[in-house]
Amino acid sequence: MGIKDMAYPETNNLFKGSFLYCLLMVCFSCTKPVYYEKYQTVENPWPKNSEYFFTCDIEDLTPSYDISIVIRNNNFYPYQNLWLFYAEKQPGGTIVHDTIECMLADDHGKWIGSGISIYHLSIPAKTRYSFPQKGQYTFTIRQGMREDLLKGIEQIGIRIEKQ
Repeated sequence: MGIKDMAYPETNNLFKGSFLYCLLMVCFSCTKPVYYEKYQTVENPWPKNSEYFFTCDIEDLTPSYDISIVIRNNNFYPYQNLWLFYAEKQPGGTIVHDTIECMLADDHGKWIGSGISIYHLSIPAKTRYSFPQKGQYTFTIRQGMREDLLKGIEQIGIRIEKQ
């Protein structure tokens, strides 16, 4: 400790505390509030006809939402990408379908997601989405790869964040 630090220890601690508080505020103020988040363990290997359902109630149509598909894969996943069939069943019965390509590894085979032996990756399905009506929505995810049995996918999930 220098002479200056010994003369005013309270000021030094106050400065450190204020700096830490500001740093934490900057880090956490950039995150969007999570409205819904749920994961399901995928049958391994994942059969082509096996679907995973996620249901949530949307009551506030004022904000827009970001909808992401979250994938957790292991080192035994044999491909760079993953094709998914995504469906959204709306309260009135309308079903909206989409096909989403998820890049899980770069061109050199390095996993893009975070993790060590299980890799966690969030893929945007819809950004700044306005739900058309209040009520219960059901999201369905099914693998769309050419293989009937797909190995290496541990979990699949849906994350909805308010803007």
